[in-house]
Amino acid sequence: MISALMRAAATVSAARSLRAATDKAVNRVLLALGAGAALAVSAVCLTFAAFVVLERQLDAASASAIVGGVWGIVGVAGFIKMRR
Repeated sequence: MISALMRAAATVSAARSLRAATDKAVNRVLLALGAGAALAVSAVCLTFAAFVVLERQLDAASASAIVGGVWGIVGVAGFIKMRR
């Protein structure tokens, strides 16, 4: 009788901690998705702003080359960082 009650209590406790762990994992995934979306939108906005500023000083082809070069450097730096 006591072992059945202890088993039931352990099951309830395990279910509660499993639910808490699931909630934590879902929150982390949603936070990561939100941060990724914010990073993508800010990168697009800042790229467009840099292109507009450079296009006023230079022609469109030069502005595109500079912005593309900066993103190329960022990509190479990210690749090197991820390889370590």
